[in-house]
Amino acid sequence: MASAPFNPNVQAKNAWEANAAYWDQRIGEGNDFVNILEWPAIERLLAIQPGECVLDAACGNGLTSRRLAALGAQVTAFDFSANMIAYAKERTPETSVSIQYHVMDATDEATLLSLGESTFDAALCNMALFDMAEIDPLLRALSRLLRPGGRFIFSIVHPAFNNSTMAHMAEMVDRDGELVTVYSVKIWGYITPTVLLGAAIAGQPEPQPYFHRPLQDLLGACFNAGFVLDGLEERAFPPEHPAGSNPLIWSGKFSEIPPVLVARVRMPG
Repeated sequence: MASAPFNPNVQAKNAWEANAAYWDQRIGEGNDFVNILEWPAIERLLAIQPGECVLDAACGNGLTSRRLAALGAQVTAFDFSANMIAYAKERTPETSVSIQYHVMDATDEATLLSLGESTFDAALCNMALFDMAEIDPLLRALSRLLRPGGRFIFSIVHPAFNNSTMAHMAEMVDRDGELVTVYSVKIWGYITPTVLLGAAIAGQPEPQPYFHRPLQDLLGACFNAGFVLDGLEERAFPPEHPAGSNPLIWSGKFSEIPPVLVARVRMPG
């Protein structure tokens, strides 16, 4: 009997189902990447007004959903991992009526549209577009789910500096007669879209596929769906941010190199 054809979206979903418990335990309600690099820019670019309806796409364990609700938003959140949604519900107080969680696939355009056209003032996708085998279905759906003028904010690992074809470097250099260590990244792939397995957190049960897209492809997909870009921040740790036990992990030693990019695109109108 012939084996079923390889489906990268199924591979991604299976990996996140396997990793959900480990991810929830390690990330919880946020880590340095969330609290220092991602959320401050997300909050600025979203500029939530109390009572707005916000869609949280690929919400994971719901940490951003709860932060959106704390800002006064009415939140609809979804993820394709049923295990992740179970942890999201566990972490959300039963008294909360401002968040609705769904198990939905961001690559299933028809199902996304069942949430209601012109329903949302804003949408967020935090650090998940690179987990999606396709992003066009989500962007096309968002162009109809958002009200005229609605904004979509997404954060991603910076595709130019923090992709699966990079290495952290430490080198000794002579600066005016003093030997110092400089920290950098080495990149050997960017332009060509790639799918490579990796670990979001060291020690997770299963590697997950990373779907790397250069900025021209990522933003091009937004433009093809009718969005215009009107906000962008490249986020790096400040120089004073301490390094952990491994100096070659992102920290203030890499303060000139942004591992995260946060962007806002908007529907005209």
